[in-house]
Amino acid sequence: MGCLLSTPKDTGGNRRRPGNIGDVSVYVPGFRIPKPVDFSQSLGDHLSKNLVERLSALRTRIVVMAGQEGPTVTRTRRKTQHGGSTLADLLQALEDYLPVLLGLVKDGSHLQYKVQFVWVNQEDDAEETGMSNAWYEVLSVLHLMAMLSLSQANLLLLPRTSADGYQPKVSEESRRASVDIFLKAAGYLDCAVRHVLPQLSAELRRNLPVDLAEGVLRALSLQALGQGVDIQLGMAIDSTKATLAVKRRLACEMVKYWQQHFNFDPWQDAIRASFLQHMLQGNTYYQSLTTSQKRRMLKNTGL
Repeated sequence: MGCLLSTPKDTGGNRRRPGNIGDVSVYVPGFRIPKPVDFSQSLGDHLSKNLVERLSALRTRIVVMAGQEGPTVTRTRRKTQHGGSTLADLLQALEDYLPVLLGLVKDGSHLQYKVQFVWVNQEDDAEETGMSNAWYEVLSVLHLMAMLSLSQANLLLLPRTSADGYQPKVSEESRRASVDIFLKAAGYLDCAVRHVLPQLSAELRRNLPVDLAEGVLRALSLQALGQGVDIQLGMAIDSTKATLAVKRRLACEMVKYWQQHFNFDPWQDAIRASFLQHMLQGNTYYQSLTTSQKRRMLKNTGL
């Protein structure tokens, strides 16, 4: 069940083109931001006034903050202090809203079909999708939480000028914090795939925007896991305490995540293998291996 409203106004021609993306260490797709909803009209006869007002207040806060953050996200990636704070505040607003929202879908409640939720792609206002299904809202919330987390990781991994005036670099503290954030982003996306998508009918799933397609969600989750392990591998290489076995395990784990990631992309195997090997050229651990060790490592990952 659930009604659908989807408009790309022009399906055949112009693709969305992001503007200046600023400095980037982590790939982050464009944000999807919510449009206002009148809960009192849809739920006023079914829920208490206090609960309707709480839902309205929580979601309105998100609409306002996302509307401010969406158009400026490329600039806030450069303004690290302001951008980081804004991202964290919006993420907290979503975390506050999610458990209240889940009340609409609890135990298969009929209330999940009462409200038309509409979200629009920040990079293209014409790419708007609305569904009368609260699970679609949950899916969209989890996706935005994951994108905000990836943006936070991006900010942490941008090199900054150190106090001693030497070459800009990423601090150990920032790298450690980014690993936790990558894991959190992957968790949001994994939850969306495993627990939310199955709640939507096959018809609704076919009509989801491409950003919410199962393959895209899985690929982004694997990207987050792969980059998290990549950071751990870099820290292990810099550490005198990390053993060779630890470095080898992390390197193999990283390549496996990236290989699985590209399995969800419509790339030919040769292109995928070439890209992975190119990526490894800049990896210190990979370069320290002998030719036979490199071949064994790639063979073990299925390349």
